[in-house]
Amino acid sequence: MTGRTRPAIVIAATPTSNGDLHVGHMAGPYLSGDVYARYLRADGRPVIYTTCTDDSQSYVVSTAHRLGTTPEELVETSTAKIERSLEAMGTLMVGLPPIDDRYRRTVLDYVTDLHAADRFRLRTVRLPYAKNAGRFLYDGLVSGTCPVCMAGSCGGACENCGHPNNFDELIDPKYTIDPTDPVVYREQTILVLPMEEYRDRLTSYYASRTPRWRPHAKQLIGELLARPLPDVPVTFPGTWGIAAPFPETPGQILYPWIEGMPAAMYSTWWSANQLGEGGGDTDHHWRAERDAELVYFHGFDNVYHWGLVDLVMLLAHGDRYVTPESNVCNEFYDLDGEKFSTSRNHLIWSADLLAEVPRDLVRFFLALTAPEYQRTNFSRDALHAVTTRRLVEPWNELAEAVSLALVGVDASAPLRTTEDGRHRAAAMMERFRLCYELPNFSLGRAAETVITQLGRLRVLARSVDGRRNGHSPVSPGDLLLETRTLLACAAPILVDVADALLAEGVDLALASARAESVPAFRFPPLPSTTTPTGLSPALDGAR
Repeated sequence: MTGRTRPAIVIAATPTSNGDLHVGHMAGPYLSGDVYARYLRADGRPVIYTTCTDDSQSYVVSTAHRLGTTPEELVETSTAKIERSLEAMGTLMVGLPPIDDRYRRTVLDYVTDLHAADRFRLRTVRLPYAKNAGRFLYDGLVSGTCPVCMAGSCGGACENCGHPNNFDELIDPKYTIDPTDPVVYREQTILVLPMEEYRDRLTSYYASRTPRWRPHAKQLIGELLARPLPDVPVTFPGTWGIAAPFPETPGQILYPWIEGMPAAMYSTWWSANQLGEGGGDTDHHWRAERDAELVYFHGFDNVYHWGLVDLVMLLAHGDRYVTPESNVCNEFYDLDGEKFSTSRNHLIWSADLLAEVPRDLVRFFLALTAPEYQRTNFSRDALHAVTTRRLVEPWNELAEAVSLALVGVDASAPLRTTEDGRHRAAAMMERFRLCYELPNFSLGRAAETVITQLGRLRVLARSVDGRRNGHSPVSPGDLLLETRTLLACAAPILVDVADALLAEGVDLALASARAESVPAFRFPPLPSTTTPTGLSPALDGAR
């Protein structure tokens, strides 16, 4: 397939259904994945952008206990909130796939095929065990000290350094639901996926793909590959999740992270059906012969899972499936200088912010301040000040200048462009492509490029009057071409502007930067945000 027709699958990190998406979540994989998917679609590429809730995570159990509800009720309410937030942000996702019998069958078929192919191994391991509760502990049910960086960590993987801590590796473990319950160790026989058996294939893959990772994540991958690769639990002695179908491990569940790849395939299949592009088996779109471009968007704390565990889950099927061409990984997004925290009510829910501030301004500010290479900070005051000064005021000045420049111009027929104007429009397009294309995708640079071109085009618009007096070579056609190119390039971020223009029939295809004529159109103004009125982490942002 050619680059323009090659299908793309864009997967955002699967959100755990133990709460809504706060602004820190949205500034990471969900907005980034949406902008990339919108860019591909504007460039003529077929693309499916999707995710699904991660209902089997033990964090559902621990959060439900803290909130005094059941895991089932928490999943139901959280899924509705997450879907509402993704819709409020204006993402291209067509909804959240239901975690139903088809989902569970997809997961079970996936792991049963691997079991039949002898990809799993039986291991007897030591596991932390809450003595009074009579429960084996893992992931969100256990906390302690990371054995690698010595930071506080939950089980499974350390949020701070990204390294895994399977089985009995967490130092001084505590039962998160009842820290007074003594934690002891008990042996259990489980099935594991031995990652070390895939070392050669992983090394070969990353020899060519690590340039497509951002530096911090690339460093972590190097650290992990420099050590013996861990066994990944496939089954676990637990009660919340999908029952493991293997005779060797009766009464156990599938370890929740094992669901990642079949969940992504199921989500792709479900979303394709909603778009009228269904058909075939659930894994149809991921088959190697379709040669889809597969891109993941996730946070640094999931590098180990998305970068190694899920990759090995694909490699274990031989050459059946495509492998990711890139993992776009973000750092943490702080709120008023501190980490977002649900337990401390230090957060702002995405839907609450979007109910107060116009969506395009939220998307632009999150893009401008996205935590791409290091931790960055959100504050409501900064959102108001920065979007007003750097986006809304210059944008609306340009809209007015374009209107004035076209006074007296015959707009009944398309306006001709010049070679100089087409050259400038193409140069602008290239600057945006460098922001949106892999491996150097950057929301922040795309937002800064919008600001740069706004300033240039304001000067250009004012010079059209000078042309009428013989002082400037800029034509109205060139002005419209270049402003339309800016609008097309900003459209993946400013979705309401894009929708309004498309409704009026304005061509926002990225290939239109070399057009020899341009129909007249209205440059749409942006709404303004207001001075913050009390939306704060401790009050309006907490529930």
